[in-house]
Amino acid sequence: MFALTRFSAVSAVLACVLAAPAPVKRDARLSGQGTFFTPGLGACGKTSSSSDLIVAVSTDVFNGFPGAGADPNANPICGKTITANFQGKSVTVEVVDECPGCAANDLDFSPAAFDQLADESLGRIDITWSFD
Repeated sequence: MFALTRFSAVSAVLACVLAAPAPVKRDARLSGQGTFFTPGLGACGKTSSSSDLIVAVSTDVFNGFPGAGADPNANPICGKTITANFQGKSVTVEVVDECPGCAANDLDFSPAAFDQLADESLGRIDITWSFD
């Protein structure tokens, strides 16, 4: 019975370690997809509008940012700026929210920010981005 209990405990710890998001490398140039959403009150505790140049990052990036803890309003990623690029255009945006439906390196922009990169009729674009 001890071996089964010990195996179960080790399996549970291993599952938690494997499920934890990888830390974000702040100097990395990342590739993902860009979409847009209608902003409101974000995970950082800030209310934004569609005309603000803001972005929501994936849950992986939000929770994996160095210093992230249980209180999303205190996450050090909040207020950081990101520069995103698409087909020779770029936009600098402030992180104010988390995007649970985004893949790891995807960004969800305000309409104003997305418009600086592409026409909204595209809906989803391939982007590169990095923290400033």
